[in-house]
Order: sequence, then structure tokens, then C-alpha cells
Amino acid sequence: MKVVRKVLGLAVCLLVPACGGDEIERPLLLSGEVPIAYPLQMWDQDMEGETVLTVRVSATGAVDSVKVLESSGHRAFDSAAVEGARHLQFSSARQGGMQVEVWAHVPVRFSKNSRPDSLDSGPNS
Repeated sequence: MKVVRKVLGLAVCLLVPACGGDEIERPLLLSGEVPIAYPLQMWDQDMEGETVLTVRVSATGAVDSVKVLESSGHRAFDSAAVEGARHLQFSSARQGGMQVEVWAHVPVRFSKNSRPDSLDSGPNS
């Protein structure tokens, strides 16, 4: 059974500085269901954690590369975060009016209680 929570918030930090003086308009996570499942065995064991990912957001807003930047210390959380992040959809980042690809940090918090300042994965109410 896949357990998913709606996005309450997302901190996306750009990793690529603007070139040529134009600032990059950062990509925004498009609303909807977050495709990141809370691993049931971790839920049953009352385990919580946070995995910080580095994702490459293409010029069209699709995630085309995902890496774990900071592990939660639990393989199940890290794997769930990476798998789910591949299905996230963002608005396009823009620089000088043109769509550009960017690298961004995406924290994914697995918590039994929601927290509004991160991408939370928890049970549906």
C-alpha cells in the first residue's frame, strides 16, 4: 500500500549561480499529490528521518537526475525519496526569459507529524 501526503511546502535551493548577470527564476513544485511513499516497515517501527536530494530540473520542469546529498541513515527512506523525486514536476526555471535546467536541493522529511517547511511524506488523513 502506497502512502502519500499532499505537499505542504518545499524548500528548493538552486545550486547553479546565474551566468551573465541575469538571475535565475527558481523552479516551483507544481501542486498535487507528492509521489513519495513512506516505507511501511519504517512507519510500523515509528522511524522518522530526512533525506536531502540533489535533483536536476530540466528546462521543461521534469526531474531528469536525482542524487542523495545527505542520507537519512536509513536505506528505505533514501530509496523512497529518490524513487518518488523522479516523478516530481516543476515549473520551468528561467534566466533572461529563457527556460533553463538547474540543479536544486530538495529535502524530503519522513515524519509521522507534518511539518509545513519541507516536503513531507506521511499517512493520508
